[in-house]
Amino acid sequence: MDRVELLAPAGDLEKLKMAIIYGADAVYLGGEAFGLRKASKNFTLEDIKKAVEFAHELDKKVYVTLNIVPHDEDLKGLDEYVKSINDIGIDAVIVSDPGIFNIVRSVAKDLPIHLSTQASVTNFETIMFWYNLGIKRIVLARELTLDEIRAISKKAPNDLELETFVHGAMCMSYSGRCLLSSYMTGRDANRGDCAQPCRYKYNVVEEKRPGEYFPIEEHEEGTFIFNSKDLCMIDHIDELIEAGIKSFKIEGRVKSPYYVATVVGAYRKAIDDYYKDPLNYKFDIKLLEELRKVSHRDFTTGFFYNEAKTNAQVFTTNSYIRKYDFVGMILDYDESTQIATIEQRNRIKVGDVLEIFGPDMNYFEFKIENMWNEEDEPIESAPHAQQLIKMKIYNQVKPFYLIRKKRDDDK
Repeated sequence: MDRVELLAPAGDLEKLKMAIIYGADAVYLGGEAFGLRKASKNFTLEDIKKAVEFAHELDKKVYVTLNIVPHDEDLKGLDEYVKSINDIGIDAVIVSDPGIFNIVRSVAKDLPIHLSTQASVTNFETIMFWYNLGIKRIVLARELTLDEIRAISKKAPNDLELETFVHGAMCMSYSGRCLLSSYMTGRDANRGDCAQPCRYKYNVVEEKRPGEYFPIEEHEEGTFIFNSKDLCMIDHIDELIEAGIKSFKIEGRVKSPYYVATVVGAYRKAIDDYYKDPLNYKFDIKLLEELRKVSHRDFTTGFFYNEAKTNAQVFTTNSYIRKYDFVGMILDYDESTQIATIEQRNRIKVGDVLEIFGPDMNYFEFKIENMWNEEDEPIESAPHAQQLIKMKIYNQVKPFYLIRKKRDDDK
């Protein structure tokens, strides 16, 4: 059986490694230009080379985003950049603009090109237009229903792959094509610099009463009428696979390594559970509980089952739900002494109850009985960002296992 690809975001090299270690089959990343995520650290050419070496060593793939909606000035240097990343050995580029498509094809004719969701592909004729130009993977518009995707998949050529987003932040604009940010702040969302005005607090002004602001109140802080919930399709893995989708894409290049690891790990387990016994597959509700342990908004299934209306928006707040803090990552573990070396990411102290999890295991709870600093001196707390600490952990752990703590305000 051809297995669906799990495609994860990589905002920097650490997140790329975390995504692959926790189960991604491929990652997508942006260089220092031509992509839609200026807010993420992104990759230099040297970083991309390191990323490809790491991924290919583990038989994983790397796709590079070139998916801006460019003005003429944005195309300067693109041909040389494409030559460089092609020489590095990336596996594909993701584009949305016909001009960028032409440049890529002219300087790297054998480099696979994926069509971005920014191209707003919503019908079979458009798919065939791009397929006949040589594109073999299309990231479908988020506005398609699952029934529409099934119908497209049945008609599509066998060598055409369909990719859809299955998890992460949603944009209130059509396939992410938004002008609000550019209009309100001068930062162009379609060129990678979105200021997220959809998360702002809004009031109504009647045209004949300038200066008189009428709040649209859900509570005392107002409402956030454009603020979308987060997409989450983990409990519909079987339907997505059986609809003919070939790649499941997770959003989140500006999210933390902890977010990437947790989300990728949960989807990896759900996908693997399906392939163990497709005819008798049953979703493990614990995986949905895992996803709620990372920073998120309320979940929605977007357009997959019907038109996204009021139940797809968060009207009461623009903040995230945060029930757990990412507090550390295991760097080393001595089995003979049961001492783990940990890189701290948030303050922890003796007596804290933590959860530890890894790519090959579910979480277990652990109470800190004692801690030592790098000089093996006893300490009561670890308040300094990324300080190295040691503690005794009776369950065997491995490098890249992550540690989280339930927030005090969520008890």
